[in-house]
Amino acid sequence: FRPSCLMFISKGRASDTLESKTAGEIPAFRLSAMVENSYRTTRILPPMPLIKLESKIQSRSSFLLQNVVSANGEIKFAGAAIIKGKTNKMIGFLNEEELDGLTWITGKGKGGLVKSFDEKTGQLIVYEIESMKSHIEPHVKGNSISFNVHIESEGRLSENWVVSGNPLKNQFLQKVQKNSEKKVKHLVRNTVEKMQKEYKVDVAGFGNQLRIKRPRVWMRVKANWDQTFSEVPINYDVKLMIKDYGASGSTK
Repeated sequence: FRPSCLMFISKGRASDTLESKTAGEIPAFRLSAMVENSYRTTRILPPMPLIKLESKIQSRSSFLLQNVVSANGEIKFAGAAIIKGKTNKMIGFLNEEELDGLTWITGKGKGGLVKSFDEKTGQLIVYEIESMKSHIEPHVKGNSISFNVHIESEGRLSENWVVSGNPLKNQFLQKVQKNSEKKVKHLVRNTVEKMQKEYKVDVAGFGNQLRIKRPRVWMRVKANWDQTFSEVPINYDVKLMIKDYGASGSTK
């Protein structure tokens, strides 16, 4: 296999994801094209070539593989499989919404939508991501480790649904921003809980940031990092900024 060969995982038979009802379509090319659409959604992981997968396995760190499903001759991405570093075995899955949360934690998303609802009217609010960045900051006090996650994003209000507010008014935009921030916090909180409480693995890079910024502490805890990670406090703040409004054509 070429080192650049992209790696995926499937819940069913892998061969099913390499079948197509469309004449002349090459399923492998279809998968490759789907990866290239990652700039339009927070539900597609960065590409995982074979050479990168080998390094993940050798490092004994936990990681994710994009999950592929097939239905009625169509293939699509649906969440990601969790590979535990100590055993290199699949232990479970993150669904699409949980993968949303992980993308916000890592700050590696290039586009996509955040859908929330106005508390008073119940109407849909669609925040379209134009930029995203995240900073994971480790804190060490004695033997105690904690993390702060700082998330920032700029985007646009892509649905002009408002009947009771004027989009030009700062007060209205601030309310919409708060609603969208609340949704992102919900996504992040659910993903952190899934990693820490259910699977007890770090697949978001917290350990890597500890290794970079506090290498001596990392050397002390790396042998059993997933278990240590499952018990550390994680705080996060989210700041979204609406720079514009009106749909630009992105979908999710």
